[in-house]
Amino acid sequence: MSLIENKKASFDFEYLETLEAGIELLGTEVKSLRAHHGSLTGSYVALVGGELVLLGAHIPAWQEKNVGTEFDPYRTRKLLVNKKEILTLQKALQTKGLTIVPISLYSKGRYIKLQIAV
Repeated sequence: MSLIENKKASFDFEYLETLEAGIELLGTEVKSLRAHHGSLTGSYVALVGGELVLLGAHIPAWQEKNVGTEFDPYRTRKLLVNKKEILTLQKALQTKGLTIVPISLYSKGRYIKLQIAV
């Protein structure tokens, strides 16, 4: 079941390969995503320090009044993938003109997954 989709990415990019990744979220972000709040427009995936991270995604807190002032809805979120997948994505990033974009956030059982494309 798709929670959030990046509809603009299919117009701006051609997908060569798709991949499924887990994502580290806070509890308030999970509840917000299950209510279909948030946006992937303008976000991208980068390789920072040997790890994949999601940058620029807007995922608000479920109840913004109950969250402290230090909460940032645009914070960097770590993606959970295998080392083998990281190496293949690193080779793809080194190729000129290729980038990694998030396509959709969806629930798979009790987990939230991110579909990314090269």
